[in-house]
Amino acid sequence: MHVLVAPQAPRETGGPQLRLRRYAVVGLQLAAVTAAYYGSAKLGLEQQLVRGQVTPFWPPTGIALVALLLWGMRMWPAIAAGAFLVNVTLGPSLLPVIAIAASNTIAPVCACLLLRRVNFRPALDRLQDALALVFLGALVGMLISATIGTGVLVASDALDAEDFWPTWSVWWTGDAVGILIIAPLLLAARTIRRPDGVNVLRWVEAAALVAGTTAASLFVTRSSLNLLFLVVPFLIWAAFRFQLPGAAPCALIASVVAITAGAAGAGPFSGQDLLAKMVILQAFNGTVALTSLLLSATVAERNQTVRALREACERLSEALSQLVPDRTMDHRPTFRLEKHEDRK
Repeated sequence: MHVLVAPQAPRETGGPQLRLRRYAVVGLQLAAVTAAYYGSAKLGLEQQLVRGQVTPFWPPTGIALVALLLWGMRMWPAIAAGAFLVNVTLGPSLLPVIAIAASNTIAPVCACLLLRRVNFRPALDRLQDALALVFLGALVGMLISATIGTGVLVASDALDAEDFWPTWSVWWTGDAVGILIIAPLLLAARTIRRPDGVNVLRWVEAAALVAGTTAASLFVTRSSLNLLFLVVPFLIWAAFRFQLPGAAPCALIASVVAITAGAAGAGPFSGQDLLAKMVILQAFNGTVALTSLLLSATVAERNQTVRALREACERLSEALSQLVPDRTMDHRPTFRLEKHEDRK
């Protein structure tokens, strides 16, 4: 006699306590993103150039993109809340503030979707990931926030129509720099571990690299000569010797010093109008980001290839050692060649 038993539905993994814990973790993540967005926005507004709210350095975009990449699209309410809290105190009125906050939320969301479309890896250990972050995440994705935000200011009469393009250039530069500088720094921080047994000379080299990058950045941004390219060798040094964990902080130092000089109109930014300042600043920041990201990714790829080849050679050596018999167990007869004289 056969009895048919209906299959039981799979039990849910975890009980109410586990679900409550998950909700608590998500809530803490949302609160952390909102707080980080608001705090970094206040720092970025210290360099504002237009109407007290348009700055060439907007770190919240990098924080928002990293939060979306690592914790998922469920982080968008935290980004929207942070953007609203920042802009509500700046005006011009409630409806434009909501539109600007929406654009500041949509831009990183679209950038994240574009990066996922090309199978972006947050480790930034491939050249294609570095290129995707620069062009899709920063340069293309931030067109949305700059266009909508500047358009809202013009439509609400908070900005004259002839100031659209200069303001748009500052807005786009600030959002793009936030992606180019802050996002790699946060992504690199995930991979940093406490070093054990590191040679003291390595620490000395790292300190010399940071000091040299800072000194070179201060010099080239305060000099009347166009010497911005002198920062590049330090970025190359950082990328080759320390990869992204070393190149990202150096890129941050160079960009922040250049942005400060641009806001003050010092060095190569002296006597330039707003649009020219943004062109110079974006060209410099783009060069800094491309140099640090692309070289770091290239070196990381090379190291991965070397490790893979070494592992393949070790596996091949083990396989060959199993195929070749042990010489001590070899009992094959040996042959000796003797020389015989020809008989006459």
